Amino acid sequence: MPEKIKPDSLSVIPTGTQKRMARYAKALGHPVRVYIMQLLGNQSCCYSGDLSQELPIAKSTLSQHLKELRDSGLIQGEIEAPRVKYCVNKENWEEAKKLFKDFWSL
Repeated sequence: MPEKIKPDSLSVIPTGTQKRMARYAKALGHPVRVYIMQLLGNQSCCYSGDLSQELPIAKSTLSQHLKELRDSGLIQGEIEAPRVKYCVNKENWEEAKKLFKDFWSL
């Protein structure tokens, strides 16, 4: 259930739920990151090298996009030297879907 917001409140203090939702929204705020989430969602996991072959962007740019998704908690990476295996963090993905669903039903 969404947290209640007091409309007469003079100071705006985001709730924990609002902060998490904003973090997920920021992470999904670029088409490349949306594509990465779709790609990872269609398979169990993917290695960073495979992603760099899939996307026509510089490896450093891909790394920044993966960092943004990882920092938001939407994906998780496991180091298998010399590569990193990325997977969707299913728990956080389910939370993000629920938060957005609740938000859009306002």
